[in-house]
Amino acid sequence: MKNDNKVTGIWSFAGRKGRKHWQQASLVTGIAVILAACSGETMEQTNDTFPAAADVLDDPSIIAETAEIDVVLAELDASGNLSASVFDTETELFIREGGTPSAWANPSESGRAEVGAEVLPLERKAWFGDLHVHTTLSFDGHSMGTLAGPSDAYRFARGEPVRNPGGFDMQLSRPLDFYAVTDHAMYLGVFEAASDTSTEFSKTAFAQPYHDFNAPDKNGTDVFSTIKRLLAFSTFLPNATSMIRDGTLDRDQTLGVIRSAWRDTVEAADDFNDPGAFTTFVAYEYTTSSADLGNLHRNVIFAGSDSLPRVPFSRFHSTNPEDLWQWMDDLRAKGVESLAIPHNSNASNGQMFKLVNWAGDPLDDDYTSQRIRNEPIVEITQIKGTSETHPQLSSRDELAGFEIMPYRIATNALSQVEGSYVRDALRTGLALEQQGITNPYQFGFIGSSDTHSAASQPDEKTYVSKLGLLSSMPEQRGSVPRAGLASEFAHYLTKASWLFYPTPRGKGMYTRINGDLYSRGSSPLYGASGLAAAWAEENTRESIYEAFRRREVFATSGPRISLKFFAGYGFEDSMLTSADGSQRAYANGVSMGGELPTDPGGQAPGFIVMAAADPQSAPLQRVQVVKGWIDAGGNTHEEVIDVACAGGAEVDPATKRCPDNGARVDISDCSINPETGSEQLLAMWRDPEFDPSQRAFYYARAIENPTCRWSTWDAVRAGVAPRPDLARTLQERAWSSPIWIEVEDR
Repeated sequence: MKNDNKVTGIWSFAGRKGRKHWQQASLVTGIAVILAACSGETMEQTNDTFPAAADVLDDPSIIAETAEIDVVLAELDASGNLSASVFDTETELFIREGGTPSAWANPSESGRAEVGAEVLPLERKAWFGDLHVHTTLSFDGHSMGTLAGPSDAYRFARGEPVRNPGGFDMQLSRPLDFYAVTDHAMYLGVFEAASDTSTEFSKTAFAQPYHDFNAPDKNGTDVFSTIKRLLAFSTFLPNATSMIRDGTLDRDQTLGVIRSAWRDTVEAADDFNDPGAFTTFVAYEYTTSSADLGNLHRNVIFAGSDSLPRVPFSRFHSTNPEDLWQWMDDLRAKGVESLAIPHNSNASNGQMFKLVNWAGDPLDDDYTSQRIRNEPIVEITQIKGTSETHPQLSSRDELAGFEIMPYRIATNALSQVEGSYVRDALRTGLALEQQGITNPYQFGFIGSSDTHSAASQPDEKTYVSKLGLLSSMPEQRGSVPRAGLASEFAHYLTKASWLFYPTPRGKGMYTRINGDLYSRGSSPLYGASGLAAAWAEENTRESIYEAFRRREVFATSGPRISLKFFAGYGFEDSMLTSADGSQRAYANGVSMGGELPTDPGGQAPGFIVMAAADPQSAPLQRVQVVKGWIDAGGNTHEEVIDVACAGGAEVDPATKRCPDNGARVDISDCSINPETGSEQLLAMWRDPEFDPSQRAFYYARAIENPTCRWSTWDAVRAGVAPRPDLARTLQERAWSSPIWIEVEDR
């Protein structure tokens, strides 16, 4: 039977009825342009710590638009083409001679750091990388104009330039230590094969609308070119699934394209892996979501490459993350080790860290044990926002509003705060543990980019976002006003089109502020973030993967801040400056990611924090410890404590905060006064309110002096004032993985 829900092409809506709608929209647009005055919101410059563009959860107009978008999402999901399982799950392997071992060297270990281990680790170094990179093999990367493939991505990470679809080169200021291409598993390589008219796949009926999609004469940035790409992005997946379901597109032929692209991904990773100099990981993204587009994406990282699945597990095998974990467990039983890294929980609409499983049943040990076995770390920051916490969850943390992106992915619908942020999940994990359930949220922290142009974007000054041709110019990123009649036409056209063709992107693509026209939605709130860092003995797959497993990792928002964090008993102040201080900390305690048992005598542990500034970024302003705990009544709490201040200043014992160090930014040229900060901050801290009967976690946060945000750099170069509802400055930072206090049940 034919599937009547099929969408047959990019411009399928623009049939007879669709053309009539566009004619009506054009008429409305023309009238609106003629009648429109310089209307729009009047706004003073926003607060830099939590800008107005992000502080919208209580905005009545945004709430109303979210309700309307949710109706649209429900209608879009009715066809089932985004949730259908069209491929059979398989664990058949392909064997690669010369690949690195796929089995984990220590499969019987939990990966946890051991207190006072008899054999101390060799000197560990902080290695920096990116575990979230998309190329032309991702359907959305190709739809955005990206032509760079996995090999280009690895060349970029090693310091070579890569071409942006907008026609300019992107290049890091210095190479990275490790990199993983994580293209979407769903229809991996299929858009590229449809576009390339030399392939057999391009001869299918499905491929016809996508022929030569990124030919030079199709790389415009006008409103119609933009709409074409957005429509391709939104219709490609349901089109493919619909046509497989009704038999119009051959399932086996499509699987052949996916397998070929997967082999290309694996080969590129092995070709560029250079033990001791540059590490690559075979990886991909599992891109699932709830029906309301609550983000549940994960990147799957394989330990090695000598034995791998023939095809990566995608949402079109199953949209249930629990099925992904089972697939990973089944592969592990065959000697193929991997881990999954959730990201963008901020956009999950409360789904990422909820208290029920996929079926809606309360969490039990089977679920929680399987989850933490497969997901030992979480991506806490990236381009699409930072997921540490939110001001509504952490009202006493004045830095909680850092790079908040409040919307769900690919939509202007708000994301629910509860269940969407990492610190809150850490607290939830304590509560579950106190109830006798394994803690599923005992994870370490990394950052990464989620670039879709093959090139990481960790530098505010050179940031061009992640969307290829859709973000190659400041006006597209929303940092600089749009000007001219064409922009006015686009503004009213997209507003009017909502009346006839409502989409998850809401009511128009632009907003007017103080008379100026800007891009609206999530793009202006994207950030130049982030990086993953691992404490490992050497720059190899085995050593860095071991760091992932024991959670001895940390995240940064872009700069290469170095951050150490230890907890233990018998720590002395001399350990901060002695040559063997770190070795003594390992010998008498645990590093970040570890679990520290309470002392039988009830003494409070000492915490050592060592932070070093990135020499190519701003100096450090302060180092903080974030504490979370649960009381006897089952209530969780949190607190943020400054433990070291720039210039040797003392922490105020009443406020637990450093004094203002006088750091300032000249917005006219983004210059700073670096003499106010410190190149290194060290602290030995003991919690004066430590209670050995309470479960708790602690993690360190190192904060730089303020610098210009990327949007301000764009404005400075354009010679215009910074957009008033965006932060002009930000304070880059690093987060250590937590250390948990183990409490014996009495």
